[in-house]
Amino acid sequence: MFKGQPKGLYALALANTGERFGYYTMLAIFLLFLQAKFGFTAAAAGQFYAIFLAAVYFMPVLGGWLADKIGFGKCVVTGVSVMFLGYLLLAIPTDAFNGRGLALVMMIGALLLIAVGTGLFKGNLQVMTGNLYDDPAYSAKRDSGFSLFYMAINVGAMFAPTAATALTNKHLASSGLIYKADIPALAHQCLNGTLQDPSVLQELQAAMPGSDVAAMSLSDFSQYYITHLSTAYNLGFAVACVSLIFSMAIYFGFRSWFKHTDVNAKQAAAKSEKAVVELTPKQTKDRIVALIFVFAVVIFFWMAFHQNGSSLTYFARDYTQDTVSGPLRIGFNIWPLFLIAVSVYTLFGIFQSETSKAKAICAVVTLLLWGGAYALYAGMDDVLHILPQQFQQFNPFFVVALTPVSMALFGALAKKGKEPSAPKKIGLGMFVAALGYLIMLAASKGQPAPSSLTAVGGVSPDPVVPTYLISTYLVLTFAELLLSPMGISFVSKVAPPKYKGLMMGCWFAATAIGNYLSSIPSMLWDNVPLWVNWTVLMALCVISGVVMFSFLKKLEAATAE
Repeated sequence: MFKGQPKGLYALALANTGERFGYYTMLAIFLLFLQAKFGFTAAAAGQFYAIFLAAVYFMPVLGGWLADKIGFGKCVVTGVSVMFLGYLLLAIPTDAFNGRGLALVMMIGALLLIAVGTGLFKGNLQVMTGNLYDDPAYSAKRDSGFSLFYMAINVGAMFAPTAATALTNKHLASSGLIYKADIPALAHQCLNGTLQDPSVLQELQAAMPGSDVAAMSLSDFSQYYITHLSTAYNLGFAVACVSLIFSMAIYFGFRSWFKHTDVNAKQAAAKSEKAVVELTPKQTKDRIVALIFVFAVVIFFWMAFHQNGSSLTYFARDYTQDTVSGPLRIGFNIWPLFLIAVSVYTLFGIFQSETSKAKAICAVVTLLLWGGAYALYAGMDDVLHILPQQFQQFNPFFVVALTPVSMALFGALAKKGKEPSAPKKIGLGMFVAALGYLIMLAASKGQPAPSSLTAVGGVSPDPVVPTYLISTYLVLTFAELLLSPMGISFVSKVAPPKYKGLMMGCWFAATAIGNYLSSIPSMLWDNVPLWVNWTVLMALCVISGVVMFSFLKKLEAATAE
């Protein structure tokens, strides 16, 4: 799967991995941070989350437009610098009780910088990746190259929830708060001054007799808890600053591998270094219309997919067991998961290697990885306490582990001349996404509506096993692999040369709209039964898939070579 790829792919993919690790570490705790620090309701936090995601993915339109004029590389470097300032501002602790207005203004300013910086960085790095495959020697590897690029993104995302949890827990432990840490109901009560149950504090004092908590009143404890919980989240945000330094070290250290891709159509024409493909006005129009149609359809996929940070996180917090036992424990330890993911690649290496020696090495490494994963699993506690954000590591794990399976499947189909076109894969992805929310319908059967949870202590009296959410993430990952890397590859291939940056930006703009619409289930969360949310998402995916297949022949004709 790695054979025949341009070496510039690995440098650009690793540069993106570092940036995405920081971004997803921040995102894993962002919604919980909003509720803990500012006392936002589920609807308000969901709105903030969705607006931020929309801004992050809309800004590549401006970044792409600018790159088509001044160059992709300049935008990438400028974007990282702006993002760094945003994450640094977000990492500065602010008192949760005094000056909350100032804290809110600082946070909004930080988020704006992150969004602008991402807009300059993300789309243009991917255009440069696509430019690697304009070389006829690599053109047949475009889809598989973007699958590997997408896998690298998810390596960073896979470790993000663990990094966020480890940093927040470390600070809470140093403050005597690791017991009962990160319980949203407690955070709300402390922030709003409604903590009246002395048993909560008495339980903490009994568990930690020598800590600062031991002699506190309820009022003092409320301020202490929120201040340290908020600061713990700030430390999680600081990770992004470090990851951006890593990204730029990779980018500049290996720039010679991809320097030739940092040429837009305007620069190529001026320097006469690269022939610009000329399209007729009709071809240009047909391609842009086809791309816009695809952008419109995938809006609804991203609306459904990005429930991982909102309604699916709420479901993990309020309706899912907070402990896990048995074999499922391995899913909540990132290290055995990582070893298992790597072993998928070495396992494929046994069959794809060209020499007996290479096959033997891959076999031995695979066995060692499996042994290491089992040893880590055997050393885990019999019962694990799990936090809501930990479920977010399953999607990137599945992406990393299943990418070689996807590449092998489509590679085999391509050899037989039966590989589906990119538009067909996108349509199939919409139907698969609908199946994910069918699982959530089953999980929600018999569960009380969110509006009635307050009367029963804030959580379901009969929480479901974590398997439901894990299965949903697995199915959504199948859909994502059909849609996201193939969509990016499709845009890089079909976009008219003069508008490559802008068209890649429009792909992210479609993602932005979907991200904003992802707030709808959060807005409905406290007002409708659970099944309504999942049915709406499932229906939108099915309708989008039907529409995609209805126009499939026209799309394939408009974007043919």
